[in-house]
Amino acid sequence: MKSCFAKESKILAHNEKATLYGRLLRSAQEQRASLQTRMEQVEELFKEAESCIAALEADPAWEEWKGACGDGGERGKTLEEELEILKAHEEKLQRELSELEVGNEQMLAQMEQLKEREKGYRELLESCDVTEWEIAEWSEQQAVFTFLYESVELTVAFGPPVDGDEFGGDPARKILGLTFESFLDEEKAPPSSCLVQRLIFQFVESQGCWQEKCPTLHHLPQVLGDVSLVVSRCKTLGEEIEFLERWGGKFNLLGLAVSDTQVKLLFSSSTAFAKFELTLSLSADYPAASLPFTVRKQIGSIGEEEIAAVVSGVPAGHHYLRRTVSAVHHSLLRDP
Repeated sequence: MKSCFAKESKILAHNEKATLYGRLLRSAQEQRASLQTRMEQVEELFKEAESCIAALEADPAWEEWKGACGDGGERGKTLEEELEILKAHEEKLQRELSELEVGNEQMLAQMEQLKEREKGYRELLESCDVTEWEIAEWSEQQAVFTFLYESVELTVAFGPPVDGDEFGGDPARKILGLTFESFLDEEKAPPSSCLVQRLIFQFVESQGCWQEKCPTLHHLPQVLGDVSLVVSRCKTLGEEIEFLERWGGKFNLLGLAVSDTQVKLLFSSSTAFAKFELTLSLSADYPAASLPFTVRKQIGSIGEEEIAAVVSGVPAGHHYLRRTVSAVHHSLLRDP
């Protein structure tokens, strides 16, 4: 069942890209076939023209008739003109054939590029296969999914089964409600885990009525995929915080504190004679969007505007928090 939902989630997320590049590839193949047909036709005309010229030049009667008519004979002139026309036509066909060959080579190059792009998107599709959920229960009445080491639970209440649906898996089966619940013990959990949990439920609450987003079983894979993506990103954030708590000293990070959905970073360097606090405001969009931040200088000559310029220059993306800390250390605090 989990494998089925995972495959449906991937198809829903990347179906448009696969369709687009499939059409482009088919179009390129059709154009190549058309060019090949035209090249064959031109080649046949070319061979026919050569055959006519060769037959004319090899005919003994041609020389006799040409001599009998004399250089000024009207008929001889006419045949010579026709021969020139045939030669000109041959040259034209040769040029067209060359152009077709060039066009064919360009089309082949485009097809290779499309194949490479298709390969890249297939690899991206595999890398985006984020499955953070486990099935804890599946019955006629409901299904229960767990996320993040069973600290988040999603309960899906089913409507009556459709006639003939023995296993309750008909995509048209109605969903009566979706409920998210946290099982994290915040008193015992580390601050990073509490932050991750808050951000996940910030996303859950921001979506409004989940039953409207998922009215039937057909929509459930998309919901599981959306939640999995947020859980995966927030889990990575928690790992970044744990890394900085352990190895922050290498980046002149004197302290790290989590408050609600904010992370406060205290930097200190005797070499740069500077000490300041950087506060980052996190959201469920992390790390896709730039983080709002504030800077509070304590001692030293490094100004708040200088610090803000470095932080603003860090692009959003994977390991955003770690890269921000590294950028501050590298640009402002490390030994010259």
